[in-house]
Amino acid sequence: MRSYREVLSSSAVRNVLLLGALVRIPFFAGSVLLALHVVQTLHGSYVQAGLLSAIVTVCVAVSGPWRGRFLDRLGLRRTILPSILVGAVCWSFAPFVDYVPLLVLAAIAGLFDIPIFTVVRQAVIAATTEQDRQPALALESVTVEAAFMVGPVLGVAATAVWSTTIVLFCVQMCLVLAGVLIWLLNPPLRSTAGDADAPPVARRAWFRVEFVALCVGACAAVAVLAGSELTFVSAIREFGAQRLLGVILAIWGFGSLVGGLVYGVLRRRISTFPLLAGLGATTIPMAFAGGPVFLGAAGLFAGLLCAPTLTASVDQLSRIVPESGRGEAIGWHGAAMTLGNGVGSSVAGIAIDAGGFAAGFGASAALGLIPGVGLALLVRVAQRRSAVRQRESARRAFETTT
Repeated sequence: MRSYREVLSSSAVRNVLLLGALVRIPFFAGSVLLALHVVQTLHGSYVQAGLLSAIVTVCVAVSGPWRGRFLDRLGLRRTILPSILVGAVCWSFAPFVDYVPLLVLAAIAGLFDIPIFTVVRQAVIAATTEQDRQPALALESVTVEAAFMVGPVLGVAATAVWSTTIVLFCVQMCLVLAGVLIWLLNPPLRSTAGDADAPPVARRAWFRVEFVALCVGACAAVAVLAGSELTFVSAIREFGAQRLLGVILAIWGFGSLVGGLVYGVLRRRISTFPLLAGLGATTIPMAFAGGPVFLGAAGLFAGLLCAPTLTASVDQLSRIVPESGRGEAIGWHGAAMTLGNGVGSSVAGIAIDAGGFAAGFGASAALGLIPGVGLALLVRVAQRRSAVRQRESARRAFETTT
């Protein structure tokens, strides 16, 4: 635990991690409540609920890169102030209107979404050195897992006492207040005061093969998780053990927590792409589950590489993107993960309809295994070509001077 004690000895890191955990809880609660509000209060169909979730997801994904670029160019406070204002106005009315106005207001709010994930990750990177960044990002990943488990549970539990209209309004206002808290605290997004006024680096300096591969890898990793999550539901229904669904998902999530903590203390960094391939490979045994006990054990095993894969992706990004361009880069990275959520659910759904839960887990595994191997080979070839070009350039420069 020495690595984590050293990281948490920094008040800046502790504050950012605590801030990230608090502001993400209403974020995850709101996504579930939107669908519940459409079906339960507006008496809409699941298709309408899915359409609303899809549109909001697309809007949030689109907002990621340009909001991140504003963070690099304008700073935190000037970037999130419009998000706070637009969010406050939209969500003051959205829970109380019919479906179509709700769709419009939620889409507008999504386009001006407060870039919580970008801000927190950028602040964690800024508050750490390269030596202690890996355990810090592992802890950040653990806070995401915790918020993902706590947020929806609290949101759904609140609807047993109050209407979804009131709960949705309160949760979204909490998200607005979270933006206000971030604005007040204004955590540094760059490591040193000397670099604070440095102009943003040109996109072409870092938007290259390795960065694109990282985004594709992050998309594939989330696709594996989203596909597996949907397939868990199908498997549990086929076993006739619906009451155990929460337990199975909790075991899977616990495996991810353990894997993230173990990865954070490793002295040797592991590339994202072998981890992605491993994530796909460890998903395969779940396709052969004959009952909930085997499925839970296989889920625990598969979960071990969930958090490490995403943590490694952010860590690798921080090392190839200059500090003055990380806001936009993390925005692109987040947009890729949002896209992966839709891709994974869609692919797994098609596979489940065709061949049951075994096909669903198989398709989810392929979403990680094939891109993981392919991206590792692609990046290795690109790095070799870059090294050859650098040696050739150095040789020509030497010949010119001599």
